[in-house]
Amino acid sequence: MLLSKNRFHLSPEGLIVGLLGVLYVPLLWHWVDGWLSKSISIQHEYFSHGLLGIPFACFLVWEGRSQWQSLSHQVHWLAIPLLLLSALLYGSGLPDSMNLSLPLLLMGLLLVLKGGAGFRLFLFPWILLVLSTPTQLPYLIEPYILPLQSFIASAAGFILLQFDVPVQVDGIYLSVNDQLVEVAPHCAGLKMLFTSLFMGLILTYWTGLSCSRLRTGLFFVGIVGVSVVGNIIRNATLTYFHGAQMTAAFEWLHDSWGGDLYSAAMLGMLIVVIKMLERYVPPTLRLAESSQVPSLAESCAERSHKRPEHDYF
Repeated sequence: MLLSKNRFHLSPEGLIVGLLGVLYVPLLWHWVDGWLSKSISIQHEYFSHGLLGIPFACFLVWEGRSQWQSLSHQVHWLAIPLLLLSALLYGSGLPDSMNLSLPLLLMGLLLVLKGGAGFRLFLFPWILLVLSTPTQLPYLIEPYILPLQSFIASAAGFILLQFDVPVQVDGIYLSVNDQLVEVAPHCAGLKMLFTSLFMGLILTYWTGLSCSRLRTGLFFVGIVGVSVVGNIIRNATLTYFHGAQMTAAFEWLHDSWGGDLYSAAMLGMLIVVIKMLERYVPPTLRLAESSQVPSLAESCAERSHKRPEHDYF
């Protein structure tokens, strides 16, 4: 809002931000409060990485504000259908529909204000918002990770046997001294995998790792590996605590700040993986003389020059 000749001038962007605040601040507060207090549904709790992802997306939008102002005004044909669909979802009153209305509304606004160029400018922040929006996606995935649950249970049982712990493994169940522990989808690390992949996406953007397809591919393979190994160790430890009647230790690691400490350690391992990739893995496997192999920065510049000009948005 600018003051000119004793009159207030409200830009379209300022008006839109104000309206978005009125409509969606209560919904965003419901997400944040649910993630922090764990009062939200367990499926929606999978998206608690939004506590970091949404502020980072807002930061990227703020950083790109000058580029946004330099874009010419144009309207993409897809904007109106998206805005109508968003209004219908928001008006439905259904929690998941209202959640999904936010990224659809923002996409429609980007396209109606600056067209495809505006959407491309803020594509990555928009993706971060989409991946932070609570949906029933984890519920749809859970039936397909039974093999992972069984593998983690078997591996955790094998580790306990190496320490002479009398453990029995039956599918996704571990038993020590008749104390049963189930490796449920949540405990199998599905939530941590969601968080790790999301933070990995941010790190590839922040560190410039995305400029190397080889390093990026290996990084995400490493994320899955770190998540699986970490959850094997965690489930083995929880099973031992439960079987040894160490209730306080079990609750500390399972429900209290011990779980947060474990999550922080897992995310810290992502930095270690990046450092190892930067040190031991070349940006590309393309055969060339050492003097002709481009640096990572040069590869980024080369890719940006070769980017296709087709305007799909």
